[in-house]
Amino acid sequence: MDVIVKPASSLKGQFGALSSKNYTTRYLLAAALADGTSTIYYPAHSEDSDAMRRCIKDLGAVLEEDDEKIVITGFGRHPRHVSELNVGNAGAVLRFLMGIASFLPDVTFVNTYPESLGKRPHDDLIDALGQLGVEVEHQQGRLPIQIRGGQPKGGKIQVSGSVSSQYLSALLFLTPLLEEDSEIEVLNDLKSKVVIGQTLEVLEQAGITIQASDDYMSFKVPGRQSYQAQSYTVQGDYPGSAAILAAAAVTQSDVTLERLMVNSKQGERAIVDVLQMMGVPLTHEHDTVHVQGNGKLKAVEFDGDAATDAVLAMVAAAVFAEGTSRFYNVENLRYKECDRITDYLAELAKAGAKVEERQAEIIVHGRPEGVEGGVEINAHFDHRVIMALTVVGLRAKQPLVIRDAHHVAKSYPQYFEHLTALGANVEWVK
Repeated sequence: MDVIVKPASSLKGQFGALSSKNYTTRYLLAAALADGTSTIYYPAHSEDSDAMRRCIKDLGAVLEEDDEKIVITGFGRHPRHVSELNVGNAGAVLRFLMGIASFLPDVTFVNTYPESLGKRPHDDLIDALGQLGVEVEHQQGRLPIQIRGGQPKGGKIQVSGSVSSQYLSALLFLTPLLEEDSEIEVLNDLKSKVVIGQTLEVLEQAGITIQASDDYMSFKVPGRQSYQAQSYTVQGDYPGSAAILAAAAVTQSDVTLERLMVNSKQGERAIVDVLQMMGVPLTHEHDTVHVQGNGKLKAVEFDGDAATDAVLAMVAAAVFAEGTSRFYNVENLRYKECDRITDYLAELAKAGAKVEERQAEIIVHGRPEGVEGGVEINAHFDHRVIMALTVVGLRAKQPLVIRDAHHVAKSYPQYFEHLTALGANVEWVK
């Protein structure tokens, strides 16, 4: 389905941020890998977290859920033998489960999104699994991927971090369960380093011991560990909230978002700092962000690597800033559901924004007077692109039509409902 976003003069309202997708998927996996029963309070409901729910059920976990919590009886280190797993369009879920699938004799991850996840590479994780003695058949690093494991062996493992930190996270979930101790060395650069902090935080809560170097480039992982059944509470989600906060920043607004922890380890928490740097009137106290936007912003320069999933929302705000903004060290945006540099900037340009791309940079020449709009633009099946383009539509002079906007459900199914509640004028069309 497509959505028509009409210009909005003001946004006003208050609600709790949706729960974190990143933490939910990690807690679901940690609970599945435990012997015993764990409880996760306020889990996220999105296509990604639902993909993890579905797959751990297929692997033998028992799930019971109500409006507040999900109770999971795990399978420990003995996942049920299955021949196929379908992760939908969830790249992190695929990569995490490729590690756990090493315990299975023969399982194939199917390709149901050939135009999105089906195009994304996984070679670095495939190479690392090979070092554990796991045989992997693949299509030049892409789905469908067949894993023939059963007896993965620990030891010295090297993995590249230059494309994604998710490969390293997959190994960090897997290696504590192996018979042997492991040493993991990260080659090249490590992208989205802050997300590794989230993985380590969840593992520690699950009773797993890992010794990490300060720069997260090497790890010592004792083998023969067990995940402990625990109770977890999911914090509010900064990546999804980034677009709501950007929308408030570019309009006349009085918007309050609750459940956004001041001391969160989510790198996308930087959206608050960046909007403050842009001169947006806001406060962040007692885990609540209050934006009183006046639509006036100034340009910024920002290293986006630590806040990957908030960069597109930052760029959308910068479209209306006074001056030229630069977001650098963002090459890993190219390896997401779409190429979030080339594809996203092409759609921004159609809407009337003045943008330039480099291999690892996005440059925005702000237009404080607004953009023309009045066009139909392509979201490239990407939830982050959809949310960011919507922010631009709020300040366009003519409505924007965003194609396939229903894919926002990958991370934030209530996004347009929440925007409408704040006063945005959004209309669904088939």
